[in-house]
Amino acid sequence: AEALGPRKAVILRNHGLLTVGDSVDAAAWWFLTMERACQVQLLARAAGKPVLIDHRDAVTTREQLGSDLVAWINYQPLWQRIARTF
Repeated sequence: AEALGPRKAVILRNHGLLTVGDSVDAAAWWFLTMERACQVQLLARAAGKPVLIDHRDAVTTREQLGSDLVAWINYQPLWQRIARTF
């Protein structure tokens, strides 16, 4: 908890990812997006030197898409697909 602090996710050395949210759905969405971000980072590094995102653009993106409500909304179609299979 101390390492996580006010953040939504932390990479646990040799143990994977840990994500949190205001709901299980939000935490699940953050986990999925963090996993995808890690995959993209590895692919970018394998392809050469990654191009960094401008700090201002990163902050704007976080402000627009970084809320737990947005995470919950984005997770709903996936949850509906999962629920239909059972």
